[in-house]
Amino acid sequence: MEHINEQDAEQWPPGTIRLETIQRSNGNDIILQPRPSSDPNDPLNWPRWRKNWNFSLCCFYTLMVFALIDAATPTWAPMNVELGFSYTILNDSYAVGCGTLAFGAFLLIPFALKYGRRPIYLFSTLAQFAISVWSAKLQTVADIMLVNAFSCGVGALAEVIVQMTIADVFFVHQRGLMNTIYIWSVNVGGSLAPVAAGYITLSQGWRWVWWWNAIFFGVCFVLFAFTYEESKYDHSTLSGVSPEERNVVPATGPSSEDALDEKALPVKASDRASNEGVSALHDSTQLSIDQSIPRKTYWEKLAVTTTSAGSFKTFARHGYQPAVILFTIPGVGYMSLVYGVMLAWSTVMVTILSSTMALPPYNFDSAQIGLMSLPAFIGTTLGSLITGPLSDWSILYLSRRNKGVYEPEMRLWMMVPFIPFVPLGALMFGIGLNNGLSWPIIAVGYAICNFGVAPISSIALTYITDSYTDIVGDALVAVTFTRNAVGTIFVFALSPWIAAVGISNVIITITVIGTAVLAFVGVFIVWGKKMRVKNAES
Repeated sequence: MEHINEQDAEQWPPGTIRLETIQRSNGNDIILQPRPSSDPNDPLNWPRWRKNWNFSLCCFYTLMVFALIDAATPTWAPMNVELGFSYTILNDSYAVGCGTLAFGAFLLIPFALKYGRRPIYLFSTLAQFAISVWSAKLQTVADIMLVNAFSCGVGALAEVIVQMTIADVFFVHQRGLMNTIYIWSVNVGGSLAPVAAGYITLSQGWRWVWWWNAIFFGVCFVLFAFTYEESKYDHSTLSGVSPEERNVVPATGPSSEDALDEKALPVKASDRASNEGVSALHDSTQLSIDQSIPRKTYWEKLAVTTTSAGSFKTFARHGYQPAVILFTIPGVGYMSLVYGVMLAWSTVMVTILSSTMALPPYNFDSAQIGLMSLPAFIGTTLGSLITGPLSDWSILYLSRRNKGVYEPEMRLWMMVPFIPFVPLGALMFGIGLNNGLSWPIIAVGYAICNFGVAPISSIALTYITDSYTDIVGDALVAVTFTRNAVGTIFVFALSPWIAAVGISNVIITITVIGTAVLAFVGVFIVWGKKMRVKNAES
């Protein structure tokens, strides 16, 4: 690799960081990125058990949000009998939910950026509790449309705020695993909830599916109220770190969303006295906590809000900035499309499965339809077990080969081996279902598809988090909008589309579109850094 000048902004766009020291004798000390402060209250300085507990709560919250959204499909058949809802209405209610998933984050994430993550988690869990109770009592078409709209609108937070929490609490070399666990939690909620819902529907009736959701959201609210600590922290001024020392290693951490230091440029460590440069890099590989700074008390940690400085204009900016980011930053736009295609595949498959396998030749009951979500869970779990550790290991290996410098595009290499599994599994599922093949063939296809979906989704999210950490909230709102807008379009069109051309042709069309989108990852592997350089100023 050619000599890297760390003062050259074209070689050090947002996302490019020094991840390993090359002056150290063993050559592989991991530099902590983003740079933690010396404040013991900085989430980056929390002990590992505190980080893991907070993140576990986030995963439980995520699991429950997607359980509430996806548990409905096994209840459709008895709901059709008891309330007379047609499958077209039920499909449309699911599509309404996808639509509000696209817009919910636009309305609510600005509050998380301004007032902190904790009040948004509390509001969301309490709202989902109320929506679960409403779902258990629904009677009319208006009810089912509205509960889907509200549950998904509020649930859209789970697609953004957990990523913000990961960026708040974990270092770059840990985020691949954390994002994989997050995606696994999403898919556990989406795939195991229907299994449980099928058995609950048979044993207790379909309304008890929603009562159980209400119970678990109640538990979730209590846990967040008394044990979840705010992870928002203003890194715009690093306590105990001088501006010169801060710039020894280019910092791209979760700075305050409203107070970015736009003038800070990385300073090449070797331009200083060599012993000072080595010392600074050594310090950047370990935590250095100032014990004189008072630690927050239990009740201070549980403060309802953590307000950021900034005017209403700054707050309102987050309402439209995601749209600007989506259409002006290619990396965000492309990864949003990748994430959207993954959802379209998954949503179309689960919707087709729920409405088709209740009919001849399968005649599945609610429990059997629920059990068909197990292959998705198995595929997701296997994919996550492989990609989680490998994603973080691979970037350390590749950055070491790159003289300690990490480029976010290095993560994209892990996406490539999983791409063929998605179209292969989708075609096996769709053609098998269209031709009335035995259910094991459909189940295997479903598992193979999800084996590829989970790693690709995880890597796409991690790429955005690593590349655009300082605008991660707005960037992920843009991702969520695209993801769910694509899903909404496909689900709304699904019933007439299948009626016109058949299940296999629908799946084949989606597979061709999705494969074409995924093939473009090669463009970002080769030219992704140039795109980040071009958009660095904006």
